Amino acid sequence: MKHTLLVYILLLVTKFSVACQCPVTALNDKETNKYDLIFKGKIKSIKLTENSNSEAIFDVDELYKGNTPKEFKVLFDKNDECKIELNAGDEWIIYTNYIQVDKAKLDFCSRSRKYIKNIKEDYFAVTTGISFDEELRYLQTKLGLHKLLKETPNKVEGRNQIPTANQFIVILICSLVGIIAFYWLIKKFLK
Repeated sequence: MKHTLLVYILLLVTKFSVACQCPVTALNDKETNKYDLIFKGKIKSIKLTENSNSEAIFDVDELYKGNTPKEFKVLFDKNDECKIELNAGDEWIIYTNYIQVDKAKLDFCSRSRKYIKNIKEDYFAVTTGISFDEELRYLQTKLGLHKLLKETPNKVEGRNQIPTANQFIVILICSLVGIIAFYWLIKKFLK
């Protein structure tokens, strides 16, 4: 009985201890080609939602790959066992893929990493052997700096809005007047 209990405990411990491990990859062209968007930025705000798509709004400082405006929305799953801790004001290098033109989804096993001042506490530098600053220099020299997209207001933004009750009544009355006028004109000219 003791042995089976010990086996179950060991199985549970090993299951939870390896649940959030990702393969360590080297920073090279093959690795950067996996991602549509690579940038360095600070988290401007976090919007937590009840579903799996919480939002982090990044203020993009340097763009290395892809297209993005100065402010960019990155979705993440706050309920995931292997979630990434995102806090407003943190500086990150983000490696991600677009899910829409104006947003991307953050993956736990991407190369995305947070800037940690104390190099001894930077767990990413320990596992990969490359510091935050060295990674920035690599991205700047290999991929170069790209221009951010200009902020342009969306001119079709209000097209799918449901009218208010007053607007609906005005539209309905105008439509009825138009139908009556059309019927009257047809009847008058086609006699």
